[in-house]
Amino acid sequence: MPRKNTIRESYFVNGMTISEISRETGHDRKTIRQVIYDDDWNQPPPTTKGAETPKLDPFKTTIDEWLTEDKRSKRKQRHTSTRVYDRLRTEDGTKETFDCSYETVNTYVQKRKKELYGTQNDGYIPLEHKPGEAQCDFGSADYYENGALIEGHHLNVSFPHSNQGYPQLFPGENTECLFEGLVNIFAHIGGVPPEIWFDNASPMVKEIRSGGERGLTDRFIRFKEHYGFTALFCNPDSGNEKGSVEGKVGYHRRNMLVPVPKFKELGEYNKQLLELADADGAREHYRAGVPIRELHEKDKSALLPLPRNEFDIAGYIIARADKYGFIRLNDGKHEYSTSPKYAGGTVTAKLTSTAVTILDESGRPVVSHKRLYGDEKQRGMNWVPYLELLARRPRAVKYSGVYGMFPTEIREYLEANSPGDTSEIIRMIAEFTKRTGFESAVATVAQATKRNVSDPDSLKALHRRMHMDIPELPPLPLQDAPRLDPLIPDLSKYDIAIERGCAQ
Repeated sequence: MPRKNTIRESYFVNGMTISEISRETGHDRKTIRQVIYDDDWNQPPPTTKGAETPKLDPFKTTIDEWLTEDKRSKRKQRHTSTRVYDRLRTEDGTKETFDCSYETVNTYVQKRKKELYGTQNDGYIPLEHKPGEAQCDFGSADYYENGALIEGHHLNVSFPHSNQGYPQLFPGENTECLFEGLVNIFAHIGGVPPEIWFDNASPMVKEIRSGGERGLTDRFIRFKEHYGFTALFCNPDSGNEKGSVEGKVGYHRRNMLVPVPKFKELGEYNKQLLELADADGAREHYRAGVPIRELHEKDKSALLPLPRNEFDIAGYIIARADKYGFIRLNDGKHEYSTSPKYAGGTVTAKLTSTAVTILDESGRPVVSHKRLYGDEKQRGMNWVPYLELLARRPRAVKYSGVYGMFPTEIREYLEANSPGDTSEIIRMIAEFTKRTGFESAVATVAQATKRNVSDPDSLKALHRRMHMDIPELPPLPLQDAPRLDPLIPDLSKYDIAIERGCAQ
């Protein structure tokens, strides 16, 4: 009111124009014009919050249906109070009897939206869970992949309404693991939960501000907006607030990850976990007395549709390589090779839950590594770019920093052979590495040293025998082979034998 009074005095008393008042006050001219020409200054009577609206009662069921259906739509395509009011006034079935003010409709719509969607800043999970609402959390669980023990983690998504849960196994708890697990589960169930509760872990939350507001990471904001769900968060140090998924963490570990899983490829095993979770839905709900999967159908009916475009779950960073072409991640604890050409330069590293891929200037892969986890120092080495460069510059081999990184077996073999064969030997080691891995190349060289195999062709043959499946040719059927007079050879008899199939 004081601002309105100032505007009117400026116009009527001081003789200022509307444009002058706009520049001085910062208000737009339309607002100033409304204040100047307003001729009704009665104060509206106070209303009681939540006042009864009997005239709207016949239409509340219809409004509730519209707002509930909105939960499956993106926020920008949900009903506003104005849209609800317009539909009630104009659509068949309501326009003939509808006689309520916009204020009445708006009061009810806002009240119902708070009940349906809740509020993020409350830091409170209701005891009664709506269909489609989900909770998310990580737990720890070891596994063997290709015989190697991994101190792993499992992402768990639980639907409290039905008690249905889904686990996914990963080597870590980083952003890439979170996104990949959620995307796998979304695709499996055919939709996206409209609300998902999280704790305050770093992949989602970078700070908790006063009043409980969360400062979210940029990547998580992009992820949740892409899939259209609302992210809700527990109070700090209050994981018990999402008790459904807390219970699922232990349940999944005891019932799906015991004994310790052993498999060759993690992605395929995670598909099996989703199938196990579906089968687990045959259990009877602890309270409702019906199968979990039956209640879960209501969860599915409340899901948001999957987006048309895929979300790139990978992270990208720009890293500087050292003089040997290595980059360092995880506070320098994990080293990854690139290529000698990038020594001292910068590269782009693409990070997924299981791989680190080095990209060139055009975004094409240069080398790929298995992603390293843990707090101890580790190195990921892809030898192919280094071997290919040294094969072109054999005289520089012993003077390069890479030579000292070679395993002892390779250094000893190079020193024992002719310098003239160095280029060809390194070229073949690079080829062996591409085909069967660097370890097999080292094993071949070690065996060549024991057998005193020195020439490149013999080295190649040794590798084929040791590490490649070479089919054995069946013996020739010699029972019908012709007998030749050693003094008068006649090769035409062989032609006849070939025609009979004796030399197949």
